[in-house]
Amino acid sequence: MSNEVFCQDLNEKDAVRPGGPFMIQLLFKEPPIVPTKETMLKIMEKHVGPVEMFGNDETVRGFAALSHDAEFKDGKFHPQLMVMNCQEFQGTGFVDAFKLSQMWDCQEDRDRIFSECKFHILGVDMVSATLPAQERANLLMDFTDALAELFPTCEAFYFQNAGKLFLAKDVREHTVEGTDRFIRFGVNVRFFNVQSSDDMLIDTLGMGTLCLPDLQYHFHDMDPNWVVNHAYNVASYILAQDNPIEDDETIDGIADGSMSHNVQWKCRYEDSLIQPSRVVLDINMGNLAAGNR
Repeated sequence: MSNEVFCQDLNEKDAVRPGGPFMIQLLFKEPPIVPTKETMLKIMEKHVGPVEMFGNDETVRGFAALSHDAEFKDGKFHPQLMVMNCQEFQGTGFVDAFKLSQMWDCQEDRDRIFSECKFHILGVDMVSATLPAQERANLLMDFTDALAELFPTCEAFYFQNAGKLFLAKDVREHTVEGTDRFIRFGVNVRFFNVQSSDDMLIDTLGMGTLCLPDLQYHFHDMDPNWVVNHAYNVASYILAQDNPIEDDETIDGIADGSMSHNVQWKCRYEDSLIQPSRVVLDINMGNLAAGNR
């Protein structure tokens, strides 16, 4: 864990915009070979289902996901999955020390990746914000699986919304199914020690992409690894059940490292304590809770 001291910064310019685009950066050591139009269509349809390709030029290649309809005031539209052209990548200073400190999945390879990778391709979705959370989560992860097959020389995947970095082989070889794929790759559970105290703070980042709440725990005197596991389990439940939790309701807490119905923690929607600014579901851990509520 990093011993660097960070300051709270809830500047509105960095606030999370619920339902915003989901952005995936594929990092490469060498310029990748872009597949032909026919190959791209075949692989996209394999993972996403029927698609219509547009913008097949040097700037962007787009795919309308024909099996999905996002409803807006002006009508229904097919979500668009965009694959941008290859650009040079500068790993030095790509992310700040604050974001770097919360990259838990690729710690041993992180510095090497940012040093060796000189090129990147951006994958992004558009016109999909109004899809039901589970439908969009599955579509985004189907898109991720397609990108992993389209670009076999990719070294790493960086999921911008959550700040998670993975070796490409971990993305290609994953065995997670359904919407839990989004929890694995699209949601980051972050950990902070509170300076000059024994307090800790754990939160999630990434649920806002699906217009669902991130979680927040401010506590002391509990193994943080237990709370990390709890956060992933609760995030998975919220996504699977389309967020059934309301203010002042309770959820199962932790006893001896596992979720237990014998321990009940109260939930309330509050402003986040740590950047980026957003509304979170704060989980009050009873006599283990820290701070004022």
